[in-house]
Amino acid sequence: VQLQASGGGLVQAGDSLRLSCAASGRTVGIRSMGWFRRAPGKERELVAAIWWTTGSTAYGDSVKDRFTISRDKAKKTVSLQMNSLKPEDTAVYFCASSERTIYSTFYNQNVYSDWGQGTQVTVSS
Repeated sequence: VQLQASGGGLVQAGDSLRLSCAASGRTVGIRSMGWFRRAPGKERELVAAIWWTTGSTAYGDSVKDRFTISRDKAKKTVSLQMNSLKPEDTAVYFCASSERTIYSTFYNQNVYSDWGQGTQVTVSS
């Protein structure tokens, strides 16, 4: 699976931003897709993930109630709507997909085997 992310940029605190990720190639086996991020000096962490068939979602604690993940099964895309952005949201955001995860672990980045190139999100205070 090839993943192409887009939508990053520089915004001010309190602004909104929408990231999109398009999947191509052997997409028939996708079980979940997710967004993860790596901030400077920190480890990569879960932002949000979505179970492909039902649309069930999982979120990192720091983004709950501010970010929303969604998917378009027909277009093979996943989006991340980010509201009320904070400077601590500054990071490189990665889109990922998994064909081997089970429902109980689809939030775990270790089950994701295909990754996009990353898109920078910078939130100024």
